[in-house]
Amino acid sequence: MNRHGVGVQLTVSDAPVVVDASSDAPEARVASRLSLCLAYGMIAALSVVSNAKAQEAEPRSYSNTPIGLNFLIAGYAYSQGKLAFDPNTAIADTTFRSDTGVLAYVRSFELAGQSAKLDVIVPTSSFAAHGLVNGEPRERETLGLGDPRFRFSVNLFGAPALSAKEFASYRQDLIVGVSMQVSAPVGQYDNAKLLNLGGNRWSFRPEFGISKAWGPWTVELAPSVTFFSNNTDFFGGNTFSQAPIYAVQGHVIYTFQSGVWMALDGLYFAGGRTALNGVKSDNEQAITRAGLTVALPINRQNSLKLSASTGITTRTGSELTAVAIAWQYRWGDGY
Repeated sequence: MNRHGVGVQLTVSDAPVVVDASSDAPEARVASRLSLCLAYGMIAALSVVSNAKAQEAEPRSYSNTPIGLNFLIAGYAYSQGKLAFDPNTAIADTTFRSDTGVLAYVRSFELAGQSAKLDVIVPTSSFAAHGLVNGEPRERETLGLGDPRFRFSVNLFGAPALSAKEFASYRQDLIVGVSMQVSAPVGQYDNAKLLNLGGNRWSFRPEFGISKAWGPWTVELAPSVTFFSNNTDFFGGNTFSQAPIYAVQGHVIYTFQSGVWMALDGLYFAGGRTALNGVKSDNEQAITRAGLTVALPINRQNSLKLSASTGITTRTGSELTAVAIAWQYRWGDGY
Protein backbone atom coordinates (compact mmCIF):
# COMPACT_ATOMS: atom_id res chain seq x y z
CA MET A 1 0.00 0.00 0.00
CA ASN A 2 3.03 2.29 0.07
CA ARG A 3 4.85 2.83 -3.18
CA HIS A 4 5.26 -0.93 -3.43
CA GLY A 5 1.60 -1.52 -2.60
CA VAL A 6 -0.82 -3.55 -4.62
CA GLY A 7 -4.47 -2.57 -4.96
CA VAL A 8 -7.16 -5.21 -4.76
CA GLN A 9 -10.83 -4.40 -5.11
CA LEU A 10 -12.62 -5.20 -1.85
CA THR A 11 -16.21 -5.15 -3.01
CA VAL A 12 -18.22 -8.03 -4.34
CA SER A 13 -21.28 -8.24 -6.52
CA ASP A 14 -24.02 -9.26 -4.09
CA ALA A 15 -27.58 -10.23 -4.84
CA PRO A 16 -29.33 -9.87 -1.51
CA VAL A 17 -33.04 -10.66 -1.27
CA VAL A 18 -33.47 -14.42 -0.96
CA VAL A 19 -36.74 -16.20 -1.70
CA ASP A 20 -37.01 -19.93 -1.07
CA ALA A 21 -39.96 -21.26 -3.07
CA SER A 22 -39.89 -24.59 -1.27
CA SER A 23 -40.25 -23.10 2.22
CA ASP A 24 -43.51 -23.20 4.15
CA ALA A 25 -42.78 -19.91 5.92
CA PRO A 26 -45.50 -17.25 5.34
CA GLU A 27 -42.94 -14.84 3.91
CA ALA A 28 -41.74 -17.43 1.42
CA ARG A 29 -45.34 -18.29 0.37
CA VAL A 30 -46.04 -14.63 -0.31
CA ALA A 31 -42.81 -14.21 -2.23
CA SER A 32 -43.27 -17.41 -4.25
CA ARG A 33 -46.60 -16.07 -5.55
CA LEU A 34 -44.91 -13.07 -7.07
CA SER A 35 -45.11 -13.14 -10.86
CA LEU A 36 -41.98 -13.35 -12.96
CA CYS A 37 -42.64 -9.77 -13.93
CA LEU A 38 -42.32 -8.73 -10.32
CA ALA A 39 -39.25 -10.91 -9.91
CA TYR A 40 -37.83 -9.21 -12.97
CA GLY A 41 -38.45 -5.80 -11.45
CA MET A 42 -36.69 -6.87 -8.25
CA ILE A 43 -33.58 -8.17 -9.94
CA ALA A 44 -33.45 -5.19 -12.28
CA ALA A 45 -33.31 -2.79 -9.35
CA LEU A 46 -30.94 -4.91 -7.30
CA SER A 47 -28.57 -5.31 -10.23
CA VAL A 48 -27.94 -1.57 -10.01
CA VAL A 49 -26.53 -1.96 -6.50
CA SER A 50 -24.65 -5.15 -7.40
CA ASN A 51 -22.97 -3.50 -10.35
CA ALA A 52 -22.15 -0.34 -8.40
CA LYS A 53 -20.37 -2.45 -5.78
CA ALA A 54 -18.57 -4.60 -8.34
CA GLN A 55 -17.35 -1.49 -10.18
CA GLU A 56 -15.76 0.25 -7.18
CA ALA A 57 -12.78 2.42 -8.11
CA GLU A 58 -9.31 1.12 -7.20
CA PRO A 59 -6.31 3.48 -7.33
CA ARG A 60 -2.73 2.42 -8.20
CA SER A 61 -3.81 -0.68 -10.11
CA TYR A 62 -1.10 -0.01 -12.71
CA SER A 63 1.73 1.27 -10.50
CA ASN A 64 5.03 -0.54 -10.90
CA THR A 65 5.83 -3.30 -8.38
CA PRO A 66 9.10 -5.21 -7.80
CA ILE A 67 8.94 -8.67 -9.31
CA GLY A 68 9.05 -11.83 -7.21
CA LEU A 69 6.85 -10.45 -4.43
CA ASN A 70 3.80 -12.03 -2.80
CA PHE A 71 0.95 -10.09 -1.21
CA LEU A 72 -1.63 -11.44 1.24
CA ILE A 73 -4.59 -9.10 1.71
CA ALA A 74 -7.47 -9.37 4.18
CA GLY A 75 -10.24 -6.78 4.01
CA TYR A 76 -13.67 -5.83 5.24
CA ALA A 77 -16.24 -3.60 3.55
CA TYR A 78 -19.56 -2.29 4.87
CA SER A 79 -22.18 -0.79 2.57
CA GLN A 80 -25.72 0.43 2.92
CA GLY A 81 -28.30 2.21 0.82
CA LYS A 82 -31.73 2.03 -0.70
CA LEU A 83 -33.23 0.29 -3.71
CA ALA A 84 -35.53 2.00 -6.19
CA PHE A 85 -38.19 -0.19 -7.85
CA ASP A 86 -40.67 0.38 -10.63
CA PRO A 87 -43.75 2.08 -9.07
CA ASN A 88 -45.93 -0.59 -10.72
CA THR A 89 -44.39 -3.34 -8.58
CA ALA A 90 -45.56 -4.22 -5.07
CA ILE A 91 -42.18 -3.48 -3.46
CA ALA A 92 -41.45 -0.14 -1.77
CA ASP A 93 -39.29 1.59 0.87
CA THR A 94 -36.50 -0.96 0.54
CA THR A 95 -33.16 -0.46 2.31
CA PHE A 96 -30.21 -2.80 2.59
CA ARG A 97 -26.91 -3.35 4.35
CA SER A 98 -23.99 -5.57 3.45
CA ASP A 99 -20.90 -6.89 5.25
CA THR A 100 -18.20 -8.33 2.99
CA GLY A 101 -14.96 -10.02 3.96
CA VAL A 102 -12.27 -10.52 1.34
CA LEU A 103 -9.16 -12.68 1.26
CA ALA A 104 -6.77 -12.11 -1.65
CA TYR A 105 -3.39 -13.27 -2.89
CA VAL A 106 -1.28 -11.33 -5.40
CA ARG A 107 1.95 -12.38 -7.13
CA SER A 108 4.18 -10.02 -9.12
CA PHE A 109 6.37 -11.36 -11.94
CA GLU A 110 8.11 -10.45 -15.18
CA LEU A 111 6.47 -10.68 -18.59
CA ALA A 112 8.37 -9.60 -21.72
CA GLY A 113 10.59 -7.34 -19.65
CA GLN A 114 7.69 -5.54 -17.95
CA SER A 115 6.08 -5.99 -14.53
CA ALA A 116 2.90 -8.06 -14.28
CA LYS A 117 0.60 -9.30 -11.51
CA LEU A 118 -1.88 -12.08 -10.90
CA ASP A 119 -4.65 -11.53 -8.31
CA VAL A 120 -6.93 -14.16 -6.76
CA ILE A 121 -9.81 -12.65 -4.75
CA VAL A 122 -12.29 -14.66 -2.66
CA PRO A 123 -15.23 -12.77 -1.03
CA THR A 124 -17.69 -13.83 1.66
CA SER A 125 -20.75 -11.69 2.32
CA SER A 126 -23.81 -11.23 4.46
CA PHE A 127 -26.68 -9.18 3.08
CA ALA A 128 -29.92 -7.98 4.65
CA ALA A 129 -32.74 -6.09 2.95
CA HIS A 130 -35.85 -4.54 4.52
CA GLY A 131 -38.92 -3.25 2.72
CA LEU A 132 -42.65 -3.43 2.06
CA VAL A 133 -44.19 -6.11 -0.17
CA ASN A 134 -47.87 -5.46 -0.89
CA GLY A 135 -47.82 -3.10 2.09
CA GLU A 136 -46.50 -5.73 4.49
CA PRO A 137 -43.00 -5.42 6.06
CA ARG A 138 -40.53 -8.03 4.85
CA GLU A 139 -36.92 -8.79 5.70
CA ARG A 140 -34.49 -11.06 3.85
CA GLU A 141 -31.00 -12.08 4.96
CA THR A 142 -28.35 -14.30 3.44
CA LEU A 143 -24.76 -15.29 4.20
CA GLY A 144 -22.25 -17.16 2.10
CA LEU A 145 -19.45 -17.28 -0.43
CA GLY A 146 -19.52 -14.90 -3.38
CA ASP A 147 -18.06 -15.55 -6.82
CA PRO A 148 -14.23 -15.47 -6.75
CA ARG A 149 -12.36 -13.15 -9.12
CA PHE A 150 -9.11 -13.67 -10.98
CA ARG A 151 -7.24 -10.71 -12.44
CA PHE A 152 -4.19 -10.67 -14.70
CA SER A 153 -2.51 -7.32 -15.39
CA VAL A 154 0.62 -6.35 -17.29
CA ASN A 155 2.26 -2.98 -17.81
CA LEU A 156 3.12 -2.42 -21.47
CA PHE A 157 5.20 0.74 -21.10
CA GLY A 158 7.00 2.65 -18.36
CA ALA A 159 7.12 -0.10 -15.70
CA PRO A 160 10.12 -2.35 -16.34
CA ALA A 161 10.50 -5.57 -14.40
CA LEU A 162 12.84 -4.74 -11.49
CA SER A 163 14.08 -6.55 -8.41
CA ALA A 164 13.42 -4.98 -5.01
CA LYS A 165 17.01 -3.67 -4.97
CA GLU A 166 16.75 -2.16 -8.47
CA PHE A 167 13.35 -0.70 -7.66
CA ALA A 168 14.87 1.60 -5.01
CA SER A 169 16.11 3.93 -7.77
CA TYR A 170 13.00 3.72 -9.98
CA ARG A 171 10.95 6.88 -10.54
CA GLN A 172 7.64 6.69 -12.35
CA ASP A 173 6.85 8.84 -15.38
CA LEU A 174 4.19 7.45 -17.75
CA ILE A 175 2.83 3.91 -17.36
CA VAL A 176 0.47 2.20 -19.80
CA GLY A 177 -1.04 -1.18 -18.93
CA VAL A 178 -3.89 -3.61 -19.57
CA SER A 179 -5.72 -6.16 -17.45
CA MET A 180 -8.38 -8.85 -17.62
CA GLN A 181 -10.58 -9.78 -14.65
CA VAL A 182 -12.70 -12.94 -14.69
CA SER A 183 -15.44 -13.79 -12.18
CA ALA A 184 -16.20 -17.52 -11.91
CA PRO A 185 -19.71 -18.87 -11.06
CA VAL A 186 -18.80 -20.92 -7.99
CA GLY A 187 -20.37 -18.76 -5.27
CA GLN A 188 -23.47 -19.65 -3.26
CA TYR A 189 -26.38 -20.28 -5.65
CA ASP A 190 -29.77 -22.03 -5.44
CA ASN A 191 -32.17 -21.80 -8.39
CA ALA A 192 -35.12 -22.17 -5.97
CA LYS A 193 -34.19 -18.76 -4.56
CA LEU A 194 -34.89 -15.57 -6.41
CA LEU A 195 -31.55 -13.96 -5.60
CA ASN A 196 -28.23 -15.36 -4.44
CA LEU A 197 -24.74 -14.24 -3.45
CA GLY A 198 -23.34 -16.11 -6.46
CA GLY A 199 -24.45 -15.02 -9.91
CA ASN A 200 -24.38 -18.45 -11.65
CA ARG A 201 -22.72 -16.77 -14.63
CA TRP A 202 -19.28 -15.73 -15.83
CA SER A 203 -18.14 -12.16 -16.21
CA PHE A 204 -15.12 -10.78 -18.09
CA ARG A 205 -13.72 -7.27 -17.65
CA PRO A 206 -10.89 -6.09 -19.93
CA GLU A 207 -9.41 -2.75 -18.86
CA PHE A 208 -6.88 -0.24 -20.21
CA GLY A 209 -4.90 1.83 -17.71
CA ILE A 210 -2.81 5.02 -17.93
CA SER A 211 -0.83 6.42 -14.98
CA LYS A 212 1.21 9.66 -15.20
CA ALA A 213 3.37 11.02 -12.36
CA TRP A 214 4.51 14.59 -11.71
CA GLY A 215 6.69 14.53 -8.62
CA PRO A 216 4.52 13.43 -5.67
CA TRP A 217 1.33 13.73 -7.79
CA THR A 218 -0.05 10.92 -9.94
CA VAL A 219 -3.09 11.01 -12.24
CA GLU A 220 -4.70 7.77 -13.42
CA LEU A 221 -7.41 6.91 -15.94
CA ALA A 222 -8.77 3.42 -16.63
CA PRO A 223 -11.67 2.68 -19.03
CA SER A 224 -13.15 -0.83 -19.03
CA VAL A 225 -16.07 -2.91 -20.23
CA THR A 226 -17.66 -5.87 -18.42
CA PHE A 227 -19.32 -8.71 -20.36
CA PHE A 228 -21.67 -11.26 -18.76
CA SER A 229 -22.68 -14.76 -19.75
CA ASN A 230 -26.35 -15.71 -19.33
CA ASN A 231 -27.75 -17.31 -16.20
CA THR A 232 -29.86 -20.06 -17.78
CA ASP A 233 -31.09 -21.44 -14.44
CA PHE A 234 -32.53 -18.32 -12.86
CA PHE A 235 -35.41 -18.90 -10.41
CA GLY A 236 -36.56 -22.27 -11.70
CA GLY A 237 -35.05 -22.44 -15.18
CA ASN A 238 -35.55 -18.94 -16.59
CA THR A 239 -32.83 -17.13 -18.51
CA PHE A 240 -31.44 -13.91 -17.06
CA SER A 241 -29.13 -11.84 -19.24
CA GLN A 242 -27.39 -8.48 -18.96
CA ALA A 243 -25.86 -6.12 -21.50
CA PRO A 244 -22.23 -4.99 -21.08
CA ILE A 245 -21.32 -2.31 -18.54
CA TYR A 246 -19.02 0.46 -19.76
CA ALA A 247 -17.00 2.18 -17.06
CA VAL A 248 -14.20 4.67 -16.56
CA GLN A 249 -12.41 5.36 -13.29
CA GLY A 250 -10.02 8.17 -12.47
CA HIS A 251 -7.75 9.02 -9.55
CA VAL A 252 -5.69 11.96 -8.37
CA ILE A 253 -3.03 10.67 -5.95
CA TYR A 254 -0.58 12.45 -3.68
CA THR A 255 2.31 10.48 -2.12
CA PHE A 256 4.03 11.85 0.99
CA GLN A 257 7.73 11.30 1.72
CA SER A 258 6.76 8.96 4.57
CA GLY A 259 5.15 6.58 2.05
CA VAL A 260 1.57 7.51 3.00
CA TRP A 261 -0.57 8.25 -0.04
CA MET A 262 -4.06 9.65 -0.53
CA ALA A 263 -6.32 9.44 -3.57
CA LEU A 264 -9.46 11.18 -4.72
CA ASP A 265 -11.40 8.58 -6.69
CA GLY A 266 -14.08 8.97 -9.33
CA LEU A 267 -16.10 6.36 -11.23
CA TYR A 268 -18.72 6.54 -13.95
CA PHE A 269 -20.43 3.50 -15.43
CA ALA A 270 -23.35 3.02 -17.81
CA GLY A 271 -25.21 0.22 -19.56
CA GLY A 272 -26.05 -3.11 -17.93
CA ARG A 273 -29.62 -3.33 -19.25
CA THR A 274 -31.14 -6.64 -18.10
CA ALA A 275 -33.54 -9.08 -19.72
CA LEU A 276 -35.60 -12.04 -18.51
CA ASN A 277 -36.32 -14.75 -21.09
CA GLY A 278 -35.38 -12.27 -23.81
CA VAL A 279 -37.78 -9.54 -22.61
CA LYS A 280 -35.71 -6.40 -21.98
CA SER A 281 -36.26 -3.98 -19.13
CA ASP A 282 -35.97 -0.21 -19.25
CA ASN A 283 -33.26 -0.20 -16.58
CA GLU A 284 -30.09 0.91 -18.34
CA GLN A 285 -27.78 2.40 -15.73
CA ALA A 286 -25.84 5.65 -15.57
CA ILE A 287 -24.14 6.13 -12.21
CA THR A 288 -21.41 8.43 -10.93
CA ARG A 289 -19.51 7.67 -7.72
CA ALA A 290 -16.81 9.52 -5.76
CA GLY A 291 -14.50 8.33 -3.02
CA LEU A 292 -11.38 8.80 -0.93
CA THR A 293 -8.59 6.27 -0.31
CA VAL A 294 -5.76 6.53 2.25
CA ALA A 295 -2.87 4.06 2.48
CA LEU A 296 -0.75 3.87 5.65
CA PRO A 297 2.53 1.91 5.68
CA ILE A 298 3.22 0.28 9.05
CA ASN A 299 6.62 -1.25 8.25
CA ARG A 300 8.36 -2.84 5.28
CA GLN A 301 6.04 -5.84 5.24
CA ASN A 302 2.71 -4.46 6.51
CA SER A 303 0.33 -1.66 5.53
CA LEU A 304 -3.28 -0.58 5.95
CA LYS A 305 -5.67 0.97 3.48
CA LEU A 306 -8.89 2.86 4.31
CA SER A 307 -11.50 3.87 1.74
CA ALA A 308 -14.97 5.36 1.49
CA SER A 309 -17.24 6.06 -1.46
CA THR A 310 -20.74 7.26 -2.20
CA GLY A 311 -23.03 7.84 -5.16
CA ILE A 312 -23.14 11.32 -6.71
CA THR A 313 -25.66 10.87 -9.52
CA THR A 314 -27.81 7.92 -10.58
CA ARG A 315 -30.33 7.30 -13.33
CA THR A 316 -32.11 4.58 -11.34
CA GLY A 317 -32.72 6.23 -7.96
CA SER A 318 -30.92 3.46 -6.04
CA GLU A 319 -28.20 4.61 -3.63
CA LEU A 320 -25.06 3.04 -2.19
CA THR A 321 -22.50 4.23 0.38
CA ALA A 322 -19.53 2.07 1.36
CA VAL A 323 -16.52 2.09 3.70
CA ALA A 324 -13.67 -0.44 3.73
CA ILE A 325 -10.44 -1.35 5.48
CA ALA A 326 -7.71 -3.72 4.28
CA TRP A 327 -4.50 -5.11 5.76
CA GLN A 328 -1.69 -6.13 3.43
CA TYR A 329 1.36 -8.29 4.14
CA ARG A 330 4.15 -8.64 1.57
CA TRP A 331 7.08 -11.03 1.31
CA GLY A 332 9.42 -12.43 -1.34
CA ASP A 333 12.69 -11.65 -3.11
CA GLY A 334 14.48 -8.79 -1.35
CA TYR A 335 12.01 -8.60 1.56
